[in-house]
Amino acid sequence: MALSTANTAARAQERLDGADIIVNGLLPAKDDTYRVDHAEVGPIGARRLLDTPYSISVVPVNLAENQQLQNVRELFRYIPSVQGENVRPQSRGLQAGVVQNTRIDGLNIAATTDYAIEQFERIEVLNGLAGAFYGPANPAGTFNYTFKRPTERALSSLKFGYASDGNLLAHADLSRRFGAVGARVNLLSQEGETFASTSNLRRKLASASVDVRPAAYTRLELNGSYYHYTATGFPGTFAFAAGVPFPRDIDPGREGYGLVWAGDDNVTKLASGRLFQGLGERWELTAGVLAMSNDRASTVPTLTVTTPAGAYRATTVNTTFSLDRVVSNSAALRGYVEIAGMRHDLFLGTTGFTWRRYTPFQTGAITLGTATLAAPVAFAQPTLPDFKNRFEAQSTRQQAVSIGDTVELTNRLSLQAAISHSWIRARNLNRAGAVTSRYRDQGWSPAASILFKPEERMTGYVTYASSLQQGDAAPSNAANAGEALAPFRSTQWEAGYKLDLERIRLAVALYQIRRPYAFVGADNLFAVRGRQRNRGAELTVNGRIGDDLNLFGGLALLDARLFDTGVGETSDRQILGLPRRALNLLAEYRLPMLRQLTATADLSHVSRRPTNYRGTASVDPYTLLDVGLRYQLRVGGQAMALRLAINNLFDERYWANVAPTGQNGYNSVDNGTGTLGTPRNVRITMQVAL
Repeated sequence: MALSTANTAARAQERLDGADIIVNGLLPAKDDTYRVDHAEVGPIGARRLLDTPYSISVVPVNLAENQQLQNVRELFRYIPSVQGENVRPQSRGLQAGVVQNTRIDGLNIAATTDYAIEQFERIEVLNGLAGAFYGPANPAGTFNYTFKRPTERALSSLKFGYASDGNLLAHADLSRRFGAVGARVNLLSQEGETFASTSNLRRKLASASVDVRPAAYTRLELNGSYYHYTATGFPGTFAFAAGVPFPRDIDPGREGYGLVWAGDDNVTKLASGRLFQGLGERWELTAGVLAMSNDRASTVPTLTVTTPAGAYRATTVNTTFSLDRVVSNSAALRGYVEIAGMRHDLFLGTTGFTWRRYTPFQTGAITLGTATLAAPVAFAQPTLPDFKNRFEAQSTRQQAVSIGDTVELTNRLSLQAAISHSWIRARNLNRAGAVTSRYRDQGWSPAASILFKPEERMTGYVTYASSLQQGDAAPSNAANAGEALAPFRSTQWEAGYKLDLERIRLAVALYQIRRPYAFVGADNLFAVRGRQRNRGAELTVNGRIGDDLNLFGGLALLDARLFDTGVGETSDRQILGLPRRALNLLAEYRLPMLRQLTATADLSHVSRRPTNYRGTASVDPYTLLDVGLRYQLRVGGQAMALRLAINNLFDERYWANVAPTGQNGYNSVDNGTGTLGTPRNVRITMQVAL
């Protein structure tokens, strides 16, 4: 049951190497299911999903390839408990922090930018609290993106694609090994118009991963990435005055909702390295460091609807920060000992980051003009600020030390316990470089689990976790603007059951999360004034039924409520923007009479979502159907795949995302903001492995 660490470095590489994924993913062969057996769990390292007392979802690269996904946000839709479209990734109805909840190869990154899916081999999501392993974070789950690694066999994959309405893509994925050194390079170029007539989507990626194995127990991973993402002319964010309902049936492709000059221009640079050093047959030492910068020039328009008739005011330059710099670290010593006939899998780890945020000297929203939703106006470009003329406005340092043990009491029963101690330091600065406020605190985050295995392929578990997170800062509209609140503490109970059959994997999890809730009250002060309680259930399925049908998906049920707000009309109400039900099920059927052809259908459903904290208004539920075909063949001895996808087949008009005006709502009686879903679109790719 417990994870063996004998020669861990070599065996972890064998388990997690991209070679199998490449064979079955880029050009699916005999078994193109999306099952992944292992995931990284902080300082514990690679562990079988069946042996983890948590709800963990893993989406591999072959699903992203076959569904023709173009960014990480699109991938999140395949995990029903996760929301990630036009917001920071979050799970179980709780918003993530900018840095604390999101990682690449276990190292913290900024989540407020786009990441190209082409550079990753899988996305791992640990739902719920994980402070005992990762240190302070919002109770919104841990999102870990894993870089593609060099393959054992030579790989040369070329892909060319087309998307409505004239967007062209070219992608090269190359891997070679030279003795003890392996290298993998991903190059991407994409540009052109999409569904909106004023739009232009441009993506440029260059990423490289190098593995060095100088000795039997030693492996060094090095990574570098440059990604330039530009998206202009797309519909902006919609905001609504109090009492103004979200309108129905808005055409996202209509000129005026997006402006040809307005959007995102993001450059993300990243470099990282990880060392795996085996210490005999039972122990392993790992250490890693990552440095990244996210340079943003955001001119996405906000259309604030002020009347039920649809009058709106358009603004731009609505974000405060134009640059995030993150330097993160991690190290862990893990291994096992046997005491009194019982095996103990132990770890001692540390993880943390330094995060700096920069604000342009010229800031503040720019008003473009007024119009109506029935007659939107394509406003001209105003004089925009110099986003690179900026100063350091915030600095945050966080470090956690954790220790844990998994002990096998019998071959059926195990106990797992972990605890971390964390230090948080933060400060705010003005444009003259003077410190205007400071914040420092520390605390503990424990977790404990019981795991029971009735049979080898089954695991039941119960987990309790208590996690620290940095207190929220008061928004600019509060009388105590900038004031940092004391650390919040969230708690969670989770019970689950996992069944891993020969062809299919099933899992169910029940949970309850509690945390403090802060907002601006009637006295115009930002303070903790209530508590949030999220209860829910998750059911997932992944694998093959019979020889021809492959399934991947699940159902998430959520009851997210506010209590003790002191305001009767907002207490014991469903949280703004969160659905009670979310479903996503991908089905792939390989035709028995033509084995090279696979038909796909992905069904996605989200129930109604409140648009204010009183629960008096909501947006309609929506159901989307994506369909596609995948044909595999050989031309001149080379494997080739042709893919066709029609997304949003019935051209449903829907609100893809409804969110509070601030991370914690900030005001318990205001309306939320919304972003429009993507209309029907077609994607076509041709991929060949040379």
